[in-house]
Amino acid sequence: MVMSDKTAAMSGQLRADLVIVGGGIMGLWAALKAERRGIDTILIDGDGIASGASGGLLGALMAHMPDRWNEKKQLQFEGLLSLEAEIALLEDETGLSAGYQRCGRLIPLPKPHLRPIAQRHSAEAATNWNQEGRAFDWTVLDESPFADWPSPKFSEAGVVFDRLAGRVSPRALTATIRARLERSGRVRLLVGAAVQSIDAQASQVKLADGTVIGYGDLLVAAGVGSFPLLEAIGPALRKPLGRGVKGQAALLRLDLPTDLPLLYLDGLYVVPHEGELVAIGSTSENTFEHPFSTDGQLEDLIAAARELAPMLGGAEIVERWAGLRPKAVDRDPMVGPHPDHPRVHALAGGFKVSFGIAHRLADAVLDSIAGGALQLPHGFAFAHHVSVAARRAGDE
Repeated sequence: MVMSDKTAAMSGQLRADLVIVGGGIMGLWAALKAERRGIDTILIDGDGIASGASGGLLGALMAHMPDRWNEKKQLQFEGLLSLEAEIALLEDETGLSAGYQRCGRLIPLPKPHLRPIAQRHSAEAATNWNQEGRAFDWTVLDESPFADWPSPKFSEAGVVFDRLAGRVSPRALTATIRARLERSGRVRLLVGAAVQSIDAQASQVKLADGTVIGYGDLLVAAGVGSFPLLEAIGPALRKPLGRGVKGQAALLRLDLPTDLPLLYLDGLYVVPHEGELVAIGSTSENTFEHPFSTDGQLEDLIAAARELAPMLGGAEIVERWAGLRPKAVDRDPMVGPHPDHPRVHALAGGFKVSFGIAHRLADAVLDSIAGGALQLPHGFAFAHHVSVAARRAGDE
């Protein structure tokens, strides 16, 4: 086990006011937010910081559609807005780049019936995406302003240019947060020994190497690994608290103009990044035999991306990636205190939205730990997910 605080005694019991399990994007933001609040914190990750889904390739930051506005869409909108300043502060503090840009998104309209729907969304965006002194367009165009991006054959009814969307490099952002934490005197990073069990009565976690760590509050942000850890400390449930959904993605090398927006069509993402790189993704596989290896589904995705954006045709594939994203039992992120153990908190299950709102969820759970109400939509609450997992089949 590697510990960033080399002077801390490894004999006897370690303890912190806040112990965070998991060094992915959720746990990293929680540790940074805790550090800014002056909270003595230990962050534990058995496999390595951002070694799971948070170390992926895609990095698309896209909003929900601007229609049928609700509190979940409002939360995501606010998250995408505030993330820009959060990352700017991080980059200023560390001198590193997180690969962030509000690049926008192009969505081709392959069929005529899609255009009036897109035009309706444009009117709704004029209201719902106009907040806090900032407005973002959802513009319907006859053709893309960028040649062959996407191919005109996919744009029979035009294209949508969404100006709210952005992108970030998952690996660069997590590395930037880690670098910031390593400069802190309040956060200790323990890497290389996974949490084996939680003793909620004794306020302790036990690591695989036998180390015992005491906590004032425990925050479980271990991605897919969060679900079995949290299930073990409560009453038996009829369904798991969540599961892993396999995603596959690829990274291509190509020198593209720096102002290109990302492309999106029917679940296919093409995301230009810094350093002459383009990410393609991603599959969403609920059944699979090999969670961490790529297969023909990724090759089909790459072929579809090359057809959607012909300039990718000769681009070199520099990496293929597969991993598991955590999907909570009721789909929304799972945040807040355990209904039976108020000092144990969840911050997991972000699935596809984690990078856009993890910083907001971290603030919300830390406010709750400090004694405030959990200021999130009801469906995000850990207690809500527990209740869903406890239902008999047919009770929904």
